[in-house]
Amino acid sequence: MSVSLAAGQEALVAALTGGAPVPAGFDARLVGVARQALLRKRGGVVARHWPMLAAGHGAEWITVFAEWADGRPTNGSLRDGWDFARARGVRGAGAEEELARREAAWVYDGVHEPRPRRMPALRRTPGMVFVQFGGRIFSRRR
Repeated sequence: MSVSLAAGQEALVAALTGGAPVPAGFDARLVGVARQALLRKRGGVVARHWPMLAAGHGAEWITVFAEWADGRPTNGSLRDGWDFARARGVRGAGAEEELARREAAWVYDGVHEPRPRRMPALRRTPGMVFVQFGGRIFSRRR
């Protein structure tokens, strides 16, 4: 593969997934349509990993997520959902519990890959308490 072809492909992928400018020689409208389709698909994948987060936004989930994700390269659906929840907040008790359960079980600083917690952890929501101890999550309604 020639260097110019590889550079053109790299620029196209950056335009489609990271919000970079559309490279010369490509139809900006069509690249925009493809970018929106990829953002909607990405929102669907995140919804499978974060069902309560998506449910809290109802029918507007795909639109709200796509607006947030536009210009942000993906870090995988687990991290995308986590980053979205921290940036935009969560709607509904189910989404609060979903996020609290994840934060009790995993360490995620927003930069590095999430990793399982080694030390005990406690996370609370208005209706639940989550305790992670010995790699297991225990929950209790308040």
